[in-house]
Amino acid sequence: DQQLLPLFEEILRTIPPPAYDPEAPLQMLVLNLGYSDYVGRLAIGRIVNGNVRTRQDVSLCRYDGTIEKARVTTLYAFEGLERVEVADAGPGDIVALAGFEVVHIGETVTDAENPRPLPHVLIDEPTVSMVFSVNMSPFSGQEGKYVTSRNLKERLERELLTNVSLRIVAGEGPDSFVVSGRGELQMAILIEMMRREGYELAAGKPEVITRMVNGVRQEPMEKLVIDCPEEFVGVVTQKIGTRKGRMTNMVNHGTGRVRLEFRIPSRGLIGFRSQFLTDTRGTGLLNHLFDGYEALQGDIPHRLNGALVADRPGRITAYAIEHAQDRGEMFIEPGDRVYEGMIVGENSREEDIDVNIVKEKKLTNMRSSNSEEGVHLMPVHRMSLEMALEWIREDELLEATPTSLRLRKRVLHANVRPRYWQQRG
Repeated sequence: DQQLLPLFEEILRTIPPPAYDPEAPLQMLVLNLGYSDYVGRLAIGRIVNGNVRTRQDVSLCRYDGTIEKARVTTLYAFEGLERVEVADAGPGDIVALAGFEVVHIGETVTDAENPRPLPHVLIDEPTVSMVFSVNMSPFSGQEGKYVTSRNLKERLERELLTNVSLRIVAGEGPDSFVVSGRGELQMAILIEMMRREGYELAAGKPEVITRMVNGVRQEPMEKLVIDCPEEFVGVVTQKIGTRKGRMTNMVNHGTGRVRLEFRIPSRGLIGFRSQFLTDTRGTGLLNHLFDGYEALQGDIPHRLNGALVADRPGRITAYAIEHAQDRGEMFIEPGDRVYEGMIVGENSREEDIDVNIVKEKKLTNMRSSNSEEGVHLMPVHRMSLEMALEWIREDELLEATPTSLRLRKRVLHANVRPRYWQQRG
């Protein structure tokens, strides 16, 4: 398009070409990873010096100083969003190399005979962990295609091939896995991807990963940067203050928007994004970066209200909801199916309450003056995936299937629940 020609010419004039040493051997820093079912693991990065071609022998300089020989089996360049196979590439090119069984971000692909590693790049450690387990609810297998622990394990291992910030270890039982990452948003994205692929799973409450240093328990901290209109500065600052955040900088450019910087515990960000977007009416921008560790910052208020829990299976009736909605906010609608132990709403008080949410109006031949009145139902609060992960407690789970998000108690039977948690201490 001729209209874009001046822009392209200005880009060529303004942006300098890649600087490189023509005498230096091949050097490429691995900055991303990919995976192909045909060629295996891919090392993605920008060539700093030298040239690389298909079938060339190279060295891989690892973190621990060891050097491993390998051969480039396939070489890809990028055109737009597509990978295109090429025969060779030079300095400044962003390429993807195949031929390595194991490769990590920050390692250097260099010349086989004259290896020269580049400075390493370190990846931030995971700050939040969650337990993913097999869906064991009474509705298991009715909506998803992949429901077994083997399916779950294979899918999580496949995610590790391209998602370098995740860590996955076995959980307490054979059907659970502890997944650690860089925040609950990353976990929510992973769960949503798995749902769309036909997986069913149960997820526990996100927990921050702490560590002991000189006898002091430390937790991860984040540098939080917020850009929002001036009128929302007060409410944003107040909400962050309750989450133990400390303001470190504030810049007002006079354009109507303000830039705020905070230092806040990672656990203070759990569930904050959705609340932040609500408070700023969708106009706020938020970003955070890992900023080291500090001693535990104290208690951060979580959910103060209990849950309304179904005490029997069946289909929900409007008659039952009308009698239960005075106790709190409802998450379900008439016609939805429930099972014993499924959470159907939030109690207005602190304790959990078991409710009969499938109760039907009994037929009688006796009429009263108000028997024909219509049923009045309050609006239903449908939670998003991120909101549900932030809402649940330690004794609750999120059941995620391709078509549904359900909240449930870990122990479904009401008469077993108190004794189970008493035994666990």
